Amino acid sequence: MAKRVAIVGAGVSGLASIKCCLEEGLEPTCFERSDDLGGLWRFTDHVEEGRASLYKSVVSNSCKEMSCYSDFPFPEDYPNYVPNSQFLEYLKMYANRFNLLECIQFKTKVCKVTKCPDFTATGQWEVVTQREGKQESAIFDAVMVCTGFLTNQYLPLDSFPGINTFKGQYFHSRQYKHPDMFKDKRVLVIGMGNSGTDIAVEASHVAKKVFLSTTGGAWVISRVFDSGYPWDMVFMTRFQNMFRNSLPTPIVTWLIARKMNSWFNHANYGLVPEDRTQLREPVLNDELPGCIITGKVLIKPSIKEVKENSVVFNNTPKEEPIDIIVFATGYTFAFPFLDETVVKVESGQASLYKYIFPAHLPHPTLAVIGVIKPLGSMIPTGETQARWVVRVLKGINKLPPQSVMIEEVNARKENKPSGFGLCYCKALQTDYITYIDELLTSINAKPNLFSLLLTDPRLALTIFFGPCTPYQFRLTGPGKWKGARNAILTQWDRTFKVTKTRIVQESPSPFASLLKLLSLLALLMAIFLIFL
Repeated sequence: MAKRVAIVGAGVSGLASIKCCLEEGLEPTCFERSDDLGGLWRFTDHVEEGRASLYKSVVSNSCKEMSCYSDFPFPEDYPNYVPNSQFLEYLKMYANRFNLLECIQFKTKVCKVTKCPDFTATGQWEVVTQREGKQESAIFDAVMVCTGFLTNQYLPLDSFPGINTFKGQYFHSRQYKHPDMFKDKRVLVIGMGNSGTDIAVEASHVAKKVFLSTTGGAWVISRVFDSGYPWDMVFMTRFQNMFRNSLPTPIVTWLIARKMNSWFNHANYGLVPEDRTQLREPVLNDELPGCIITGKVLIKPSIKEVKENSVVFNNTPKEEPIDIIVFATGYTFAFPFLDETVVKVESGQASLYKYIFPAHLPHPTLAVIGVIKPLGSMIPTGETQARWVVRVLKGINKLPPQSVMIEEVNARKENKPSGFGLCYCKALQTDYITYIDELLTSINAKPNLFSLLLTDPRLALTIFFGPCTPYQFRLTGPGKWKGARNAILTQWDRTFKVTKTRIVQESPSPFASLLKLLSLLALLMAIFLIFL
């Protein structure tokens, strides 16, 4: 059984990994190369090597009820979508609450992780670290890698003919911090992910002109969803997930398109995705349509050629003068401290069983946490991964035979569509609820809805029809949290507490009462059809 565990990185996944190790009686040592915890969520005015970088205005794309640790809700007075400074404070509260800081060695870089000479027998690893120029080596029974995948910028300059002749300024979005640099400039942002869209919108407030170039388009949604509810609390429910996964993909695709266009017609704004069969991550931005309709941001196709002081877009012969180009072209990831024989990254993914364990190793004593892109929050995803991993390290849970793991890894890489539900198009993308449930089932922590329907019907219905908040993952099994039930039943109270800052007296409506009655009858019918 593994006892001493090395954890690389003290971001959201690293903190969860420390806590999970402590809960299972393991001895974690976390190595963090910077001088503080938080990883991605710690803003600095400069870019730090080997650490994710964010800009001053970053706000979470997943609301606080959906993106908290499963046994540690955000404070009630936090906004539903949390600015990075408050998110960092939350992580520090978490670390203090569970005494995680004493396990972290700050300003310590992990230089190398290699198999011990007797690895075949022991499964142990030698970890070489560096602090203040001095290297040290230590032996660990297991290693949990929590470095994320937003550190190595992807800058494909070869795909932009003429970029070397450009006399203006160009850089990757990783370098961006404040919009002041765009004042009175003509700005081109290449890439329409969340970062690219945020930067284009911010630039539009101070720049002379802003272009946003996209090759394939994207669905754009607001954090404020149906009836003003947070988008993910509406979209991420077990009922919705089951419903989507039971329908043929073309029907789901049509329903998604219809829903996305209910805010505004994406075709009229030049945004509609070219490939609507495969789902790419939607762009979360509350301001973009307003910027487009007021002419502050102009959507353009891909770049044909870059000239000294201008660019030419495909299908548009006119040259557009440009002063600054921002490449929001995403990231690659790597593990420079690991040999490729341990984990090899190819085509944006690695051969990891359940996105965690290298399938070919004879001992499951190295795990990668958080290198996955679920359509959901990373905090509960990484935490659930860590909960499973520590039980594997202790020998409580066993992995299947190597051949079975390799077969599953290869199947995930092929990414063959099942013909039902959402079709995920990119490496590392997966169905959030389905994936979490796989891991919860492995540690006997998945809530049993049939049993709950008999013993606690109110809770069962809230779990099934309500948002799939992380508290559900602590109702039963190892790590059970006694506050989970109450947290689930009061999740909407916390959501509305920070928006109802002015009390409004609502007059009762007979029509509303009738509608509630009909809704209740429809709900009972749905329960009958689903559970009986």
